[in-house]
Amino acid sequence: MPKTIRRTFANRPQRGAAGPWIVALVIVAVIIIGGVSSFISRNNNMVQMREQIKQTWAEVDVDIQRRADLIPNLVATVQGFAKQEQTVIGEVTSARAALGGARTPQQTMAANNQLDGALSRLLVVVENYPQLKSNQNFLALQDELTGTENRIANARRQYNLAIQNYDAYISTFPNSWVAHMNGMTYNNDYFQTSADNRKAPPTVSFPH
Repeated sequence: MPKTIRRTFANRPQRGAAGPWIVALVIVAVIIIGGVSSFISRNNNMVQMREQIKQTWAEVDVDIQRRADLIPNLVATVQGFAKQEQTVIGEVTSARAALGGARTPQQTMAANNQLDGALSRLLVVVENYPQLKSNQNFLALQDELTGTENRIANARRQYNLAIQNYDAYISTFPNSWVAHMNGMTYNNDYFQTSADNRKAPPTVSFPH
């Protein structure tokens, strides 16, 4: 073979020499893309879970307000038969006012527990007035309040479940790392009844 041809073949790059480097770069790129995609996906899940907490709380708040709107009629009806029971009537009225002034979920929870306790004490008063218990307006309020109380209980469970799911999700690795990177912390604002109300669960199912 002529020397010129031999030199040409000698200077030609060897095929496959850069193959391992290309494969390595592709693997690294896939790992990086996969990691970024996983980070974004996990972050989006956390954002959606936080929004779910806000949404379920909004439902709780609506149901609590619905019950609060029934209180004036309840107070007026009770006063019509038991004007002398100003202490417990005042407690119910004050609790409703505190609920109306609540600006945060924590304040709303506290005011709602206060209202639960006041309504429970009102039941004792109702027992002493047979005519009140049989009043048609009072019975209609009973049905409305009972239904509203059930809606509050269900909405409260959904709200607490949303918080539980969120907290559980961000507590596992690598979700905990993603949460830390994005400043997402645990949400401990569970809607719990007060200790007094747990001893004697409030009810608005007034006796007939």
